[in-house]
Amino acid sequence: QVQLVESGGGPVQAGGSLRLSCAASGRTFGSYAMGWFRQAPGKEREFVAAIVWSGFSTYYADSVKGRFTISRDNARNTVYLQMTSLKPADTAVYYCAAGKGPYYDTATRPEWSFLEVWGQGTLVSVSS
Repeated sequence: QVQLVESGGGPVQAGGSLRLSCAASGRTFGSYAMGWFRQAPGKEREFVAAIVWSGFSTYYADSVKGRFTISRDNARNTVYLQMTSLKPADTAVYYCAAGKGPYYDTATRPEWSFLEVWGQGTLVSVSS
């Protein structure tokens, strides 16, 4: 059974940076895509970024493109989200997601590429 543990969130001022980490266990990490989602207060969970099994291809929501970078270390079973130029609109609980397969399907709803398994999330709070 896949388990996900997110960390690295916290308070930050607008324009600042944070790096989130997600440690995964329960299956062969390097064989599956990984992703990040976020949920702001009073809003639905939304897709942020995805990375294929090899790390060679990445995908981003338009709202974070150019500011966030997803990466992975298959030797450490960990996926990262480097966030820069943070805005108050980025305030949310961030969750990592475990892919159903090795790739991310851009032709379908983002959540369909991932298992319905979530960690506790990590809160990012950006002040203006």
